[in-house]
Amino acid sequence: MNLPQRLAAEALGTAFLLAAIVGSGIMGERLAGGNAALALLCNTFPTGAMLFVLIQLFAPVSGAHFNPIVTLALCLRRTLPWRALAPYVAAQVAGAVLGALLAHAMFELPLLQWSTTARGGYGQWLAESVAAFGLILVVLGSGRTTVAAAVGLYITAAYWFTASTSFANPAVTIARSLSDTFAGIAPANVPAFVAAQIAGALIALAAAHRLWPVSD
Repeated sequence: MNLPQRLAAEALGTAFLLAAIVGSGIMGERLAGGNAALALLCNTFPTGAMLFVLIQLFAPVSGAHFNPIVTLALCLRRTLPWRALAPYVAAQVAGAVLGALLAHAMFELPLLQWSTTARGGYGQWLAESVAAFGLILVVLGSGRTTVAAAVGLYITAAYWFTASTSFANPAVTIARSLSDTFAGIAPANVPAFVAAQIAGALIALAAAHRLWPVSD
């Protein structure tokens, strides 16, 4: 596939992922009647299911990263050329923002919003590092036929065992700062989350180098 096709796949896939995350959060919160656990459950399963579908659909086109730290890890792993990093990340962030806006439009909410949901502190940052660490290990350690299911199931689980509910994705984090809904994160908390995600990814990359070394 040529680069424009791959970038289109990354943008479209990330947009659908954010529409699922933000949209299911809105729907879940509306239907849960104030029960936060039920709302989170309603947010969890659509996200995991959508990841499985999107990876299955777009992996043959772009690799189905939908996540800047996945793209960074694959560049550092030398399975993706460095010249693809900036275009991939730009497509992912743009798609993520469009997906959040689409979710707002579907639920007849203001398109442009700033989240007021504070997500900060040591526990949240550690949780994001753990979430990103696990995600990169799953991506690098899974085979082509199993990666979609593995990623979908990992994120489904990580929603519940991490204190941050496992953003594990800088593009997702940025887009969710533009949604003052159940899935939102205050813009002031974004830099620390992204830094934690990158740190977790780099540690995972070092672990993967020991577990599954790449031949020169």
